[in-house]
Amino acid sequence: MDLFKKCYDFTRADEVKALGVYPYFRAIEENEGPVVQIEGRKIVMAGSNNYLGLTAHPKVKEAALKAVEKYGTGCSGSRYLTGTLDLHIELENRLAKFFGTEAVLLYSTGYQTAQGIIPTLVNRGEYVISDRDNHACIVAGQIMAKGATADLVRYKHNDMADLERVLQKIPFDAGKLIVSDGVFSTGGEIVNLPTLVSLAKKYNAKTLIDDAHSVGVIGKGGRGTASEFDLENEVDLTMGTFSKTFASLGGFVAGSERVINFLKHHSSALIFSASPTPAAVAAAIAALDLLEEEPWRVEKLIKNANKVRMELTAAGFNIVNGRTAIVPVIVGDDALAFTMWRKLYDAGVFVNVFISPGVPQGRQMMRTSYMSTHEDHHLDFIIETFKKIGKELGLI
Repeated sequence: MDLFKKCYDFTRADEVKALGVYPYFRAIEENEGPVVQIEGRKIVMAGSNNYLGLTAHPKVKEAALKAVEKYGTGCSGSRYLTGTLDLHIELENRLAKFFGTEAVLLYSTGYQTAQGIIPTLVNRGEYVISDRDNHACIVAGQIMAKGATADLVRYKHNDMADLERVLQKIPFDAGKLIVSDGVFSTGGEIVNLPTLVSLAKKYNAKTLIDDAHSVGVIGKGGRGTASEFDLENEVDLTMGTFSKTFASLGGFVAGSERVINFLKHHSSALIFSASPTPAAVAAAIAALDLLEEEPWRVEKLIKNANKVRMELTAAGFNIVNGRTAIVPVIVGDDALAFTMWRKLYDAGVFVNVFISPGVPQGRQMMRTSYMSTHEDHHLDFIIETFKKIGKELGLI
């Protein structure tokens, strides 16, 4: 069979485009945070992960520009060889202090971070134990570990009884890494971290928590999931990204100095990738400054998300309950999801549409997310637009 036959046989996207409801790869022409310009129109953004609204902050932009002036546009090498700047070390030290860990290591993207950690630490005869709803980057890291003959076991989403069932079947003295999102990227739920940590101790396992959607959102001063539950000293490794709260691009892992040192010298994703660019690192440092100096941003973010969550629930929408920046509205059908997205878009609200197989059948959704820079008039417009279209489509 021709290798490319699958490419020519794939027509689903073309069919959705023909219907005029294709929601993906829309080019943003201007980005002011809560309001963006797409196809020449001003649209209220309700789908960004720019949680603290810092991508357009003057201090963040100025830091990026100054870094380009001083260091140029790139590092032209990996961290292992010629690609380490004093900026990289500064950000690693700052993040270690922020999270209260011994050390931090930067990666070039958040997605790459999981691929740099999991297969490096989990080898032949050892086990990756993963929540079924973990982010795709974790899944990719697990597949790489499995390819290296590690064993992969999944447990039901945020189901600690099922996690224990899985752990009971694994030899006590085998190396084990339990991996979970802190805040799950699709539904916005928070992992049951106290029970997960307790089970890890009981069954001789280590823990890795992905805080991509947690930092700047939950925990003391936005310090993430471990901080949310006062378990800062109990989680072995925390990974995250700069593409959300930190208004930049890149990833990191925080943990003990010995583990971070091992990753620095064995992680292929680090050793064979160009290091994060000067502008990206400087922007992340500036965003961290603002997170520490202006904790009100975290409070405003959650206040904004809670307002929408409460109003849409009261209107009768099927909302995934939570207390993070993510407010998913369940639609339950692919065609209906595409139609609702288009109606919201035409009315001036941009959201993310999640369809199967990205979510299970019946869980197709409008995934909305909020920023600290949304004002009440933005939120009111989003809420009223949802109500109007929800009634048109018979959802409420």
